[in-house]
Amino acid sequence: MKKKFQDFQKIFNGEIFTDSLYTSLYATDASVYRKLPMAVAFPKNERGIKQLVAFAETNEVSLIPRTAGTSLAGQCVGSGIVVDVSKHFTKIISLDKERRTVTVQPGVIRDELNMFLKPFVLFFGPNTSTSNRCMIGGMVGNNSSGTTSIQYGVTRDKVLKLKTILSDGSEVIFEALSKDEFLDKMTVDSLEGNIYKTLYNELVSEAAQKEIQKEFPKPEIHRRNTGYAVDSLLNTSVFSEYNQKINLCKLLCGSEGTLAFTTEITLQLDPLPPEFTAMVATHYDSVEACLNDVVVAMQHKLYTCEMMDNVILECTKQNKTYEPNRFFVNGNPKAILLLELKSNSEEDLLSQTEALLRSLKISNYSYHSPVLEGEEIDKAMELRKAGLGLLGNMVGDRKTVACIEDTAVALEDLPAYIKEFSALMKKYDQQAVYYAHAGAGELHLRPILNLKEKEGVEYFRKITTDVALLCKKYQGSFSGEHGDGIVRAEFIPLMVGKKNYALFKRIKAAFDPQNIFNPGKIVDALRMDESLRYKTDRVEPEIKTLLNFSDSGGILRLAEKCNGSGDCRKTAESAGAMCPSYHATKNEKDTTRARANALREVLTNNEAANKFNSTDLKEVFDLCLSCKACASECPSNVDISTAKAEFLFQYNKANGVSFSQKLFAESTKMNKFASQMPKVSNWFYSNFFTSKIIKKIGGIHPDRSLPKLSNESFSQRFYKLKKQPVNSIPQNLKHQRNVLLFVDEFSNFLDAEIAMDSFLFLSQMGYNVTVVDILDSARALISKGFLQQAKNEANKNISFLKEKVSEACPLLGIEPSAILSFRDEYLRLADDLVSAEAISQNTFLIEEFIASEIAKGAITSEQFTSEEKNIKIHVHCHQKALSNSKVTFDILNLPKNYKPTLIPTGCCGMAGSFGYEKEHYNVSMKIGELKLFPAIRKADIDSIIVANGTSCRHQIMDGTQRKSFHPITILKNAMLQSNNGLGNHI
Repeated sequence: MKKKFQDFQKIFNGEIFTDSLYTSLYATDASVYRKLPMAVAFPKNERGIKQLVAFAETNEVSLIPRTAGTSLAGQCVGSGIVVDVSKHFTKIISLDKERRTVTVQPGVIRDELNMFLKPFVLFFGPNTSTSNRCMIGGMVGNNSSGTTSIQYGVTRDKVLKLKTILSDGSEVIFEALSKDEFLDKMTVDSLEGNIYKTLYNELVSEAAQKEIQKEFPKPEIHRRNTGYAVDSLLNTSVFSEYNQKINLCKLLCGSEGTLAFTTEITLQLDPLPPEFTAMVATHYDSVEACLNDVVVAMQHKLYTCEMMDNVILECTKQNKTYEPNRFFVNGNPKAILLLELKSNSEEDLLSQTEALLRSLKISNYSYHSPVLEGEEIDKAMELRKAGLGLLGNMVGDRKTVACIEDTAVALEDLPAYIKEFSALMKKYDQQAVYYAHAGAGELHLRPILNLKEKEGVEYFRKITTDVALLCKKYQGSFSGEHGDGIVRAEFIPLMVGKKNYALFKRIKAAFDPQNIFNPGKIVDALRMDESLRYKTDRVEPEIKTLLNFSDSGGILRLAEKCNGSGDCRKTAESAGAMCPSYHATKNEKDTTRARANALREVLTNNEAANKFNSTDLKEVFDLCLSCKACASECPSNVDISTAKAEFLFQYNKANGVSFSQKLFAESTKMNKFASQMPKVSNWFYSNFFTSKIIKKIGGIHPDRSLPKLSNESFSQRFYKLKKQPVNSIPQNLKHQRNVLLFVDEFSNFLDAEIAMDSFLFLSQMGYNVTVVDILDSARALISKGFLQQAKNEANKNISFLKEKVSEACPLLGIEPSAILSFRDEYLRLADDLVSAEAISQNTFLIEEFIASEIAKGAITSEQFTSEEKNIKIHVHCHQKALSNSKVTFDILNLPKNYKPTLIPTGCCGMAGSFGYEKEHYNVSMKIGELKLFPAIRKADIDSIIVANGTSCRHQIMDGTQRKSFHPITILKNAMLQSNNGLGNHI
C-alpha cells in the first residue's frame, strides 16, 4: 500500500502524508477515541477529492472527512484516509443580499463568515462553543446548534443547497425539489437516481412512516441528530399532503460525512439580532431548582437560555483567562442560568427584563438575579463557552468523559428526566458535570471516569447504556447536537428501533455501496468502548524531567490534559495570541493541540531509553514560539512552551547542540563581553560585510538586522551617575517604599536607556530604589533548552534575592520575558521551592507596580504633563499570558491628555531568537504581518508606538521601520518633577 500512496502522490491534486507524525496527529479529535489512519490528505480542489474517491474505491480504503477536528463523539477518527479540507476549502464563494443566502466552501470558519456578513446586516445563526474555529462543513456534518437555537434553529434549518461528490465520483447538487422534480430524479439511471428511488420506495408506505413517528424522538425536540433525519423528509409533498418541497440537505445534515463528500454549502441567513441586549444571570442552590426555572424562563422571548453548574464555576477560579469573567457570581451557586433578552428599543428591553424578573421572583427557585449589560454579557458567555475546555483541566487520570453529554428531551420532561438522571449518577457514585443549552432541553452531562483503568471503561459502557435507556423512556434524542460518532452510534437501534435502523443501513448502501465514506459511524457502528486513546490498565511510563511538572502530575499528563477542543485552531481574526505559528501556516501540526498530541504519542509509545529523542517531536515543536499563550488561552492550560523547553533539553542530551543554538543561549556572555567596546561591536553588527559573516556563522537570516548594544551598559552609566551629587527628593514624594529594580541582561546591555528611565522614574517618584544588575534571568538559556545552566542561574538568583524580596520590598522588572521567569519557570527549576514561591508572589512587571501605586493614589495625574499624545500599545506575549495588558494601558492613561490604545495584536513573531533564525525568519515576518505590522503602518505618524518587549521593538523596526518605546520611557518623559535621586546598588 505504501507504494500505491507514493504513486498516487505524483498525480494527486493536493498533499498526502503517511508518516508517523501526521497519522498520529490525526488519530484523535476532541473525543476519547484514537485510531491511526493510513494517510492524511489535503486536497486543493474538487478534482483532488474526486481523485481520493477513485483511489478509495479502487483500493478498498475509506475516507474520513475533517475540518477543525473538534468532534466530541469520534466522528473524525478512522483507519482509512483522513481528508482535511480546512486548509484549501476556505472560500466564501458568493453572497445574495436580497435572498439573504451565502455559498461557502466547507472550511470557512463560522465566526469569520459572520465577520464577512456583518456589514450586510446579516449573520448565520447556529452558534457553537467552538465558533471561532469550527467550520461550516463540520457544522453540516454534525447538524450543529449552539446557544442561539431557541431563536435561530439548527444548521439543518439553514442549509439550502449542497454541492457534493458521491461515492462513484459523480458531482451532484442537493436542493429543494417539488414532487415532480423528485420523481423525475428517480428515473435517471445513475447513483443519484438510485438514491432518490431508494428513498421513495423506503418512505412512501404508511407503515414505514408510522414506524418513524413512533420510534423517533418527540417532534418538539428540535435538537435531534440520532441516526439519519428521515423524519424531516416526511412532511413534504413527496410523502404527504403538505405542500412543502423536499430537500435531501436535511438528510445529509447530521450524516457525519457517511453519505457524500460536500464541497459547497448554500446557507439561509438571518438579519442581525436586535441591537439592545440584557442578560439575567439567575443563581440557584441546586441543579433541580435551576431546571425547574427553565420552563418558567422559556415563557419569555429568550435568545439564550444556558446553564453552568458549580463544577465548571470552580474550574474558572483557577484559570488566568476566565477568572475575571466571574465578576457576576454571587456566593457559591450550584447552578446559574444565563437568560438573554433582546429588543430594538431600550424601553421594550427594560419592560421584557422586568417581566422576566417578576416571573423568576414568583417561581422563587433562585436566590440572586443580577442583570448584565454590554461587555458583561460577552464575558459571561465566554465563561459558559469555555466550559468544554475547562472540564479537561482536571489534574490526574480521572476526567469528564463525553459519552452522555448530548441528550435532549422535551422541555416539560426536563425536571423529571434530570431527577432520574441524578439518581442514576448517584447509583454509580458519580458527581456529574452539568452544562447545558437548557432552553432547548439539551443537557451536557458528563461522568468523571478514569478510562486508563478497566473499571473506568466498564462504567463508561454501563453509564452510557443506562442513560440511553432513560433517554428512550422520555422519547428524547440521545444525540442532540454533537452527533453519534463512535460513542453513541452503537445505541441507535435502541433509540430508533430495529426497523428504522435497518432502514438507515439501506439508505447508507444506496448512497455509498462500497462503504468508503466514514464507515463505522451511524450504521455498522464501531464499539463504543474500543479504540480508546489509552490502553486499559497500562503501565504508566516513567518519565524523568529536569523541570518540575508535578502540578500536572508529570509532563505526560500535561500533554494528556489536551482534550482536542481545538481552541488553538482559532485564526488571527480572533482575539488572543494562541497559536501564532498556526495563524501563519494553517497547518494542524503547528497547533498547541498537535504538539500535545505528538508529545503524548511519543512519550507513551516510544520504547527508546530517551523517549524525547524523536524526530516527530523535533518537527512538531520547531515552529513553537514559546509565546506562552497556551498557558492562559487554552482552557486546559496546556503549557506547551514549558514542555518545549524540556523537550529541547532532553533532545539536546542525545543529539548535541549547534553553534547557533549555543550562541543564542549564551548571548548574555557575548553581550557582556561586547559591551566593553560597544562602538567597535556595533560597527561589526551594522557593517554590510562583517554583519553578513556574523549572520552566516550564527544561523541568522540575511534580511534580519542585528541588535545593537547600548553605547554604555546600564551598569556603566549607573556607576557614573552615583558619583554625581544627589538632588533632594521633595518631602511630599517620599513614600518610604523600598523596591528592588531587576535590571536584566537585555535591559543592561541592549536597552540601557530604558533601564535608566526605569530607575530615574522610580527614584523621582520618591521610591527608595535598590538596583540589582548582576543577575542573568536565564531566559535565553530556557528558550534553547539549556535547562541545567538555567537551573543553576535560577538557584543563584533565588539564593541572592530570598532575603531581600518581600511584600515591603517587591522585585520589579523591565523586560517581561525576564522578570516573569520568577513567576513561571523558576517554580519548576528551583531547588528551594519555598523561597522561589515567596519571591514569585512579590515580583512584578514595573507596569504592574506603577498601576497598583496609581490605584492607591500614590502616583497621580497632577505629576505629569497635560500635553496631548496618541499612543498605540503592543504588549509582550508573556505579559498577556502571565499578567495582563491593562496595567500598561492604565499607566499610560494617567497623564490627563494621553490617549492610549491597546492594539489587538497576537504575538509579534520575533519571540527572542526565533525571528532571527534563518529557518524561521519567513514565518516570523508572516506572523508580524497578520496584525501588528498593518496596525503600526495604519497609525498616524505622530502616534507614539509602545512595546515593552525588546524583541517586539526589534520586530517592529524590521517590519515597519517605526521606532517603538518602552512604556516606562513614555511615562518618565511625561513627568513634571525631575531630579536624579540615586538609590542603592547591589
